[in-house]
Amino acid sequence: MTAERALSQDLEANVREHQEHDEAGNSKFGFIVFLLSESVIFLSFFVGYTIFKTTTTDWYPAGVTGLETREPLLNTIVLVSSSFVIYVAERYLHDKKLWGFRLFLLATMVMGGYFLFGQAVEWRGLPFTYQSGLFGSLFYLLTGFHGLHVLTGILLQGLMLGRSFLPGNYDNGFFGVEATSLFWHFVDVIWIVLYTLIYVWQ
Repeated sequence: MTAERALSQDLEANVREHQEHDEAGNSKFGFIVFLLSESVIFLSFFVGYTIFKTTTTDWYPAGVTGLETREPLLNTIVLVSSSFVIYVAERYLHDKKLWGFRLFLLATMVMGGYFLFGQAVEWRGLPFTYQSGLFGSLFYLLTGFHGLHVLTGILLQGLMLGRSFLPGNYDNGFFGVEATSLFWHFVDVIWIVLYTLIYVWQ
């Protein structure tokens, strides 16, 4: 009976491990599909912006000849750098060093907050609104929609940070952190494209 019980326990353990592996794989696949769907939305915005810019004669609102690039460039550097910071946070978690994970994840949140603050300051000082022609509408739509994603990323990071204080929460896997990190990288890449379209291509 002892041998049979041991064999039964081994089988149960193998089945449980297989199920957990399948669940993790399905979760990752589902999240990748979600990011792909988000990419399609942004891609449609990029294509629309390009078409309108190349076919509209009076592209900028009256009295506007272009956009200031210095402050947006600084915001871009901060946001893109935060991708490296969250990667370091993820590595600390894999090494089971929660103090490093918390520190660098909090730093990522602060950098994301700085970006949103910089964007709000820019919006406040702009000489046009979302009602100022096609450019004004697209500018606020694109930057605002991206800003909403940045805010979502910060909230997700806050959730992951809070969960790190639950004893043993990350003992069985880091999918939530990996997904949050991947989402943040996605947000950063999208902003690089947006910055190029809106601020570089003037």
